[in-house]
Amino acid sequence: MKLVSFSDTRTSSFGILEGARVVCLPTLAKVVGQQVPSSPEILIEEGSYGRAETLLQNSTRRELETATYPVSQLRLLAPIRKPPKIICLGLNYKDHAEEQGKTPPDEPVIFMKPGTAIIGTGENIVKPDFVKQLDYEAELAIVIGKGAKNISIEEAKSCIFGYTILNDVSARDIQFKDRQWTRGKSFDTFAPTGPCITTTAQLHNPTNLRIRTWVNKQLRQDSTTRNMTLNVFEIVRHLSRVMTLEPCDIIATGTPAGVGFAMKPQPKFLQDGDVVTIEIEGVGILRNQVRGE
Repeated sequence: MKLVSFSDTRTSSFGILEGARVVCLPTLAKVVGQQVPSSPEILIEEGSYGRAETLLQNSTRRELETATYPVSQLRLLAPIRKPPKIICLGLNYKDHAEEQGKTPPDEPVIFMKPGTAIIGTGENIVKPDFVKQLDYEAELAIVIGKGAKNISIEEAKSCIFGYTILNDVSARDIQFKDRQWTRGKSFDTFAPTGPCITTTAQLHNPTNLRIRTWVNKQLRQDSTTRNMTLNVFEIVRHLSRVMTLEPCDIIATGTPAGVGFAMKPQPKFLQDGDVVTIEIEGVGILRNQVRGE
C-alpha cells in the first residue's frame, strides 16, 4: 500500500493512495466507529499499520466510498513532514562516481539535511538569488519503521517501513566552495519528498528499481538501484553502527549519473521556471518547479 499525506480546502489528513483516489484513514475509521492514529508519523511510530490494513479490508464498499476522494481534488503533502533526521549518502552509485572520475567508497559517505528543507510534490523549489549553480539529485529514500542500533544486514529489512523519493537539491557553487556539503544542501525547500511512502509489503525488491529524472522534457538521469554501491539493507546496517535510527527517519540513498554539474560538454544547472520530475519504479512520481527567491 501507499501512504500519503494530503490537504483539501478544510484540513489536512492522511490515507492510502489507490490509483487516482485516496482513502482517508481517519474518515473511514470514524465511519465504522473505530480509531486510527492521528498522523502518519504516529502510525509508523506505533507500528499500527497492520491495524489500518485490517480497517481497509473489513470495510464495505459503501463505507470506503464515503471516505474516498479523487487525488485531483487534493493537494499531496510531503508524506513525513517532520522527520527526526534526514540522513543522506554521497557517491553511492557506481555510475555517479564514474562520471566524476572517483572510486566508489566502501563505507557510506554521509551528511544531514534539516527538516526545514522538506517540501512535497507540486511545491516550489526556491532558488536563492545568490545561488548560481542549482542542481538536482534523484534518490530512493528509506523511511525507518522502528528503532535500530548496531543491527545486522539480515535485521535491517524489519526496521524499514517503506520507501519514498527525495530530490537532494544542491547549491553546487556553495557545496564545492565549502568542500563539505551541509550548507549547500540545507536551504529551505532543498528536500522535496513524496508523493507517497510505498510500504515494504508492496515493494519487495528495492535493489533493482528504475530511477529517472527529467528537467522539463529532457531525460537527464536513467539508471537503476542495482547500481548502488551499498544496497538499502547494507546502508541501514552501516548507519545503525553510527547513530540510533528512529521511526520516521528518512535516509536518502544516493543519486545515479546524470546530475547537472557533471554534464558534458558543459554543466546544465536549474533555472527559474524549470520543472524537475523524478520517477522511481514502484514508488511514484515527484514533480517540483524551480522558482527564484
